[in-house]
Amino acid sequence: MYAIVDIETTGGKYNEEGITEIAIYKHDGQAVVDQFISLVNPERPIQPYVVNLTGISSKMLRNAPKFFEVAKRIVEITEDCIIVAHNAKFDYRILKLEFDRLGFKFERKNLCTVELSKKLIPDLASYSLGKLVRALGIPISDRHRASGDALATTKLFELLMSKDIDKEIIKAAIRLEPKRQIEPKLAEIISSLTSDTGVYYIHDTKGNIIYIGKSKNIKSRINQHFSGQTPKSKKIQLEVASVSYEKTGSELLALLKESEEIKYHKPKFNRALRRTVFTHGLFHFLDENGYLNLKIEKIKGTAKPITTFSNIQSGKSFMNKMVEKYSLCQKLCGLYKSKSSCFGYTIKECGGACINQENKEKYNNRVKKIIANNSFKTKSMIIIDQGRAVDERSAVWVDQGLIKGFTYFNLNFQITNIDVLANLITPLEHNKDAQHIIQSYVRRNKRIKVISLED
Repeated sequence: MYAIVDIETTGGKYNEEGITEIAIYKHDGQAVVDQFISLVNPERPIQPYVVNLTGISSKMLRNAPKFFEVAKRIVEITEDCIIVAHNAKFDYRILKLEFDRLGFKFERKNLCTVELSKKLIPDLASYSLGKLVRALGIPISDRHRASGDALATTKLFELLMSKDIDKEIIKAAIRLEPKRQIEPKLAEIISSLTSDTGVYYIHDTKGNIIYIGKSKNIKSRINQHFSGQTPKSKKIQLEVASVSYEKTGSELLALLKESEEIKYHKPKFNRALRRTVFTHGLFHFLDENGYLNLKIEKIKGTAKPITTFSNIQSGKSFMNKMVEKYSLCQKLCGLYKSKSSCFGYTIKECGGACINQENKEKYNNRVKKIIANNSFKTKSMIIIDQGRAVDERSAVWVDQGLIKGFTYFNLNFQITNIDVLANLITPLEHNKDAQHIIQSYVRRNKRIKVISLED
């Protein structure tokens, strides 16, 4: 026996929702043998977007039975039945939540028609209930009302049973805890997105931006948001109404635009990225022996580092590479590793001894080269990266240490001078975060083309 269920709720915070309407069609595998349909007084406010979607208002529910008044009937009609729902994870969770409030343990086996449809009718454009039943020619009325959606789910389930001749797929899909499925409205949003690199904006029902992010694959990243179980993901899933995006092609541009847009819009779920995105910096000083020392330190106050790092680990990793590449003294670079040697000396004995035999000027020139290569001061360059199409490239312009902006150009068109570049450029705000993003991106991506304009 099967109990085909659809539930409408108040919306709101996760696990604080209440049922506003429930419909259950009891099915023996051949036909409907019993049914229960009722409005329910949730004893809590209904979110405005839910009222617009379902048409169910608090006024309509004033004289409706409360959940404890219909609970016995729900238990009876679902007894010894497998609960079937379109996105069973949601409906089963809401039922369990309401029974938990009454102190009653409600436990039934589950079957999800979203999961079944994907297995028995693969390669459809959408598996949201509305689009799915229309594609299959199943009539649906009273959309987003429990009785209409439950009846459409019943017809869909009958079709799926007829396709599963040996009933092996249906048997395999039955479980005590339903497999998590992305809600149909969220799946519909995902299907409209691109798999390109860019910046995305998550909007609520009023069109307000509640989250901004960047990704090399926008569709995949939004799918992670919508299927995630972290507190932030769950809040986004409850409030999202739509997602817009802008292709950038270049990950560097996506990072820069994400940072700029978060600072401008200040979305409620981007609190962490409103702060400075780096914590440590590369500093230099001349010791008492006249040798240039390099050191990774936490940035304090108005200190101006040569370059910046997201954390101490990335700073130390950079320093290790410099020591190896330029044959530097580990002691003078602040790398204290008890078992390491510094040109034949242990770190404890070294104290700069490894370079005492070497010309001080030559050593300091190697350190100055690192400083010059990694400093943003007075640096003028164009960073060439991927574009939004195969025959397109992006260009980020830095002039005298200031970020001027970006542009896109066709591979058949060459930028020949600064005047042409200045006319094409779209401005980007210069700030410490943007500077950090460019410096760390250039360090990490050795394959990108960097054209020096200092000559």
